Amino acid sequence: MKPPDRETGNVSTELHEQHQRNEKQVHQKPHASARLEPRTRRLGRDGPALTRFGLGMAALGRPAYINLGHEADLPEGRSVEAMEAHAHRVLDQAFAAGIRYFDAARSYGRAEQFLRGWIDSRGIRPAEIVIGSKWGYRYTGDWHVDGRVQEVKDHGDAMLDAQVAESTSLLGPYLRLYQIHSAAPETHVLENQQVLERLRRLQQNGLYLGVTATGTRQLETIRRAIELRFDGVQVFSAVQATWNLLEGSAGPALREAHEAGLMVLVKEPLANGRLTVKGEDGRAGPLRAVADRLRASPDAVALAFVAREPWADVVLLGAATGAQLDSNLRALDLRLSPEDLEMLDELGEPAEEYWARRSQLAWN
Repeated sequence: MKPPDRETGNVSTELHEQHQRNEKQVHQKPHASARLEPRTRRLGRDGPALTRFGLGMAALGRPAYINLGHEADLPEGRSVEAMEAHAHRVLDQAFAAGIRYFDAARSYGRAEQFLRGWIDSRGIRPAEIVIGSKWGYRYTGDWHVDGRVQEVKDHGDAMLDAQVAESTSLLGPYLRLYQIHSAAPETHVLENQQVLERLRRLQQNGLYLGVTATGTRQLETIRRAIELRFDGVQVFSAVQATWNLLEGSAGPALREAHEAGLMVLVKEPLANGRLTVKGEDGRAGPLRAVADRLRASPDAVALAFVAREPWADVVLLGAATGAQLDSNLRALDLRLSPEDLEMLDELGEPAEEYWARRSQLAWN
């Protein structure tokens, strides 16, 4: 895979060429045109390789999410059947575009079930894709969008035992990466010896382990994940954290993780819609100015900004519709100039402000 031109911000890769070749085939069954796409780094020393872009299932596996304007993303309705059909269409399009990493969680409603149904109906083999999932939150929304609590955190060893059994039962050999969901320091999950011992057994049985970070102390979580060892062997093969134009506080630790050999997955690169046309920053200001100059969408510019970082191994797209996914993938066409980057840097805000605002986003 040809590496990006870091000096000029060019993120065009062979994945883009595959996207162009398959653009007219997005409604076909994915195995009709599939081949092994160019990959990025491998999980661990000899694990599976992941594509540069991955697809997150947070907005596809349940009827409510905190992305701005999500209520307009599901015109066919929010029944289980309608949402599964919708998710399968987006997954088809992602696969046709060359995406081979898919990121789920036990708290993403029926995301794991939707993924397995799609896999089985399309005849996709384990060697063709990589699935990561997460444990540590329980889905409590009961398929309603009525203000009730949608998920509850529990990082105890009993929850790990229950959720890994559920994930492995559903995903079988397709599940390669299992991550602690939002391992914030205040949960003390990375100091819980019962949990760590269970994770060790999962690692010995062939699962790659990861940690996802959230909140103002992401940097602390990532550095702790880098340090942890089992008999001198690194516990975690991957870290996942929020990093975008608005919130860059985790950047130094993510760079350190990459240099230490961990796979770095960047989540929420569009700040839950704030960096799209649905958000203020996507409609005016520096992001809009750069997008207009490049004749691009603000989401594509924001993604190009993230993907230009050499330590950002996988950028997770949170697209909830085919149109959003197509717009996101236009990031591969963009070349950000030094002047563009200088303008975009103006968007950064204090982590405390960013996370306070995120906590106010409504489930819709």
